[in-house]
Amino acid sequence: MLLEVENVVKQYAGHLALAGVSLSVPENSVYGLLGPNGAGKTTLIRIINCITAPDSGEVRLNGKPISPKDIELIGYLPEERGLYKKMKTGELALYLAQLKGMKRADALKALKYWFEKFEIQSWWDKKVEELSKGMAQKVQFITTILHEPKLLIFDEPFSGFDPVNADLLKREILGLRDKGATIIFSTHNMESVEELCENISLVNQSKIVLQGKVSEIKNSFATKTYKLVTSSSISASPNFELLSENIKNGAVESTLKKLSTVANNTLLNDIIQQTEIISFDELLPSMNEIFIETVRK
Repeated sequence: MLLEVENVVKQYAGHLALAGVSLSVPENSVYGLLGPNGAGKTTLIRIINCITAPDSGEVRLNGKPISPKDIELIGYLPEERGLYKKMKTGELALYLAQLKGMKRADALKALKYWFEKFEIQSWWDKKVEELSKGMAQKVQFITTILHEPKLLIFDEPFSGFDPVNADLLKREILGLRDKGATIIFSTHNMESVEELCENISLVNQSKIVLQGKVSEIKNSFATKTYKLVTSSSISASPNFELLSENIKNGAVESTLKKLSTVANNTLLNDIIQQTEIISFDELLPSMNEIFIETVRK
């Protein structure tokens, strides 16, 4: 594991922000850190970045207790954006790169590559205050990843982006993972979680209330409901309940719920006795539905 958080507690003036939070982030993965507003996510991110310290518990990076000297191994894109508005865009990007320990020549070369890739090279000499929200977001994303940190933390990285640029950023995040980066991804956009994350932790009221692989979590919330497409209508049987039926393009689309003790082969055999099966798919809940159900509980 690249990052391990063990039983971290943090309290502010009578408010318990984190109550014994533990998680492990596998190397070369995208890890979702989820939760409603005020759940404790930002506090945990600040502790990982050594901006604040836990009251108790431990954070380990590469198996060793994390310390301020490890900050050069981390790239952090906070939800609250922070760029100096009166500075020229290129000048600011170069300044931030050098703060991360990059040599000027190396930083210029890397910035030229990323500015061209994101099609913002024409904004190099313009002041930050002239940038749109999306443009400024691209600049801050670039300065976050430029020094090639081992651990990247993105807090709502798609804020201010249209669908085209959001898709661009998603592809870049996956590319960074494929090149060796480990990514913590905090967002309220559950669709992005399903697209990007292999594992998640859901924080609510200062505690981890759901944790694990996305695929396993979705399967654990399965309702044994299926979408079925057949050549003709079917009738309910002792093995399943027919919830809906709709004729579309000459085929019949049905939604059914099977009894928990019935195997899929038994169910399919039951249907084959009635009609031809064109397709059969389990309807798993979305991460958005799982998020809402878990937090409400």
